[in-house]
Amino acid sequence: MQHLLMIEDDSRLAAMVAEYLTQNGFTVSHAPDGLSGLAQLGQPPNGHIPDLVVLDLMLPDIDGLEVCRRIRALPLPIAQMPVLMLTAKGDPMDRIIGLEMGADDYLPKPFEPRELLARIRAVLRRRVETPAAATPGSQLRFGSLEIDRDARTVRVNGTACELTSYQFDLLAALAERAGRVLTRDQIMEAVRGRELEAFDRSIDVHMGRIRAAIEADAKDPKRILTVRGVGYVFARQQD
Repeated sequence: MQHLLMIEDDSRLAAMVAEYLTQNGFTVSHAPDGLSGLAQLGQPPNGHIPDLVVLDLMLPDIDGLEVCRRIRALPLPIAQMPVLMLTAKGDPMDRIIGLEMGADDYLPKPFEPRELLARIRAVLRRRVETPAAATPGSQLRFGSLEIDRDARTVRVNGTACELTSYQFDLLAALAERAGRVLTRDQIMEAVRGRELEAFDRSIDVHMGRIRAAIEADAKDPKRILTVRGVGYVFARQQD
């Protein structure tokens, strides 16, 4: 049974969501603020780290963005733990900043529990699935860049790159189709199994994070190239 940690100061909402997710096959722990949530990650009650964190943006001590940043700075495997962020009123800037801080997905409040469940399952599914278009073998190599799909690690010149689970899937989807120009819809369909939502540009934020991790100069990328008006292409020939 998969375990979730919900960091949410609204105890009534947390109890309602926990009951719903429990009915759908999850175990749920609750932390009422950011610091107690981080403490649970450091010393999980059952000795096992959660499979995913549902993280509210507005918390009474430190905000969700800072919690997410601290999670990504923790040792592996905690640093790669999927994070689904809850944002108030669906403010686009909140979503963009949350994704830049390393969140894997976001859901604006108020939300339907069924949508939260669907997004949680989608994020967890991405964590374990190998894309259908994968070529034989675990490792993809492009010059000094190495992508290990089984270990879900990325290295440049032997140095590990920090990517979220979702960002790894985006990079792998592009690398498996090296030399092929993909629209945003095609990329999102490859990793999420659903079409891009209207006006959803979260993929651009994730691409920026991936470039910062794997490119020598993220402002002058050589690996992931933008095709204006279309989408992205992963360069087949690299250093």
